[in-house]
Amino acid sequence: MAELSGDYEIRRFEVASKGEPGYSDAESWVKAVAFGFHESTRTPEHVAKSLETLRADRRVLTGAYQTGAVAPGSFRADVPVATFGTFRKTLNIGFGRTLETQLVTAVTVRTSHRRRGLLRRMMSEDLALAKHDGLAMAALTASEGSIYGRFGYGVASFERTVTVDTTARFQLNHQAVGTVDVADPRVLLDLAPDVFDRVHRLTPGSIGRQEWYRQVASGSLARDGKEDPAIKVALHYGPDGAVDGYVSYKFLGWDTVPHTVRVVDLVAATNEAYLELWQFLAAIDLVEQVTWEEAPLDDPLTWALADPRCIDSSDSRDMLWLRILDVINALEARHYPVDGRLVLEVPDPLGLTAGTYALEAAGGEAAVVRLDTAAEPDLTLDVSTLSSIYLGAVCPVTLTAAGRIREHKQGASLQARGMFAVERATHCLTHF
Repeated sequence: MAELSGDYEIRRFEVASKGEPGYSDAESWVKAVAFGFHESTRTPEHVAKSLETLRADRRVLTGAYQTGAVAPGSFRADVPVATFGTFRKTLNIGFGRTLETQLVTAVTVRTSHRRRGLLRRMMSEDLALAKHDGLAMAALTASEGSIYGRFGYGVASFERTVTVDTTARFQLNHQAVGTVDVADPRVLLDLAPDVFDRVHRLTPGSIGRQEWYRQVASGSLARDGKEDPAIKVALHYGPDGAVDGYVSYKFLGWDTVPHTVRVVDLVAATNEAYLELWQFLAAIDLVEQVTWEEAPLDDPLTWALADPRCIDSSDSRDMLWLRILDVINALEARHYPVDGRLVLEVPDPLGLTAGTYALEAAGGEAAVVRLDTAAEPDLTLDVSTLSSIYLGAVCPVTLTAAGRIREHKQGASLQARGMFAVERATHCLTHF
């Protein structure tokens, strides 16, 4: 599909198999993405492996291409000056419910082609297409925090990097109920999706995973496109003997002081599996600390440790950003633990969802109707703010204090906090 935009042509296409027409377009698109994220030049073999994973996810690739002559010595005209990728997975929206979601990824604009409206064109058209297809939600993870609010996205979950002291200080107040043992990393090619699926069904904020994850966790595909022989894997077996968790990890080398293991992927379908995988990591010989870049903010490990100061977690940051595309369908898809009625005025910078809506929750279910614009709201919050509170990880009372929510009825923000609560801590283990 091609659309003209002045000096640029916007093209959308799926990933072709190697040797088929269109494969070279995907190769050039990947080259542009790698350049935009400051990655080393990829070999053809690396590109081929990357495209295999994108094809497995059924990604749609969008590029902005120059229609006129390119500058001498510049990238060829078939290398896009801006990129935008999408694919669809489910989002856990609490209490075991899931919502098909448009995932936005690989957003780049070449420095010399910024401020031409390319990102706005690609983003606004893609969101409109997703809404037309019946999707009520879009999501992304942001490399910069100031870009996506203007498109209606709001921060909906957080994560942190932890460094855990695993010397004698590490003592968990937990009696193991299962066992942990090392395994050939390649077992994760089959096991990882099944274990993650259990976690996905349990965890609000979880996004279904792409093909890339099982490849990386098993050491089959590192970021340089090669296998990673340093990857090690341990499996957790529950009381019934079934695998209900795993950790993929690597030792960072003898030159690293203190000696450190880095968690590549830690997935646990039960509370016991989570703590017992940490007990295993802490027991690894000749290692004094363990780091993990995708740990939850509200972490059971903190409260299970005899000395919580074993965890250094100075680095916390936003993770999942959501963008509601259809207020009625998104709100009616949720379970509500508290009954109540709220009238929400929802401005939208792109005009996709703007309106005033009455949300009435009873017995966990909700009915949502759009009201006349003259209706008096209980809360005014733009679509990015409504998207932020949707998963229960961002407090409406706090957003009211910050000026992001305007409260017209006293106590309405507190009421919203109860209605939008979820059953356990929101956490997303899937980067995309």
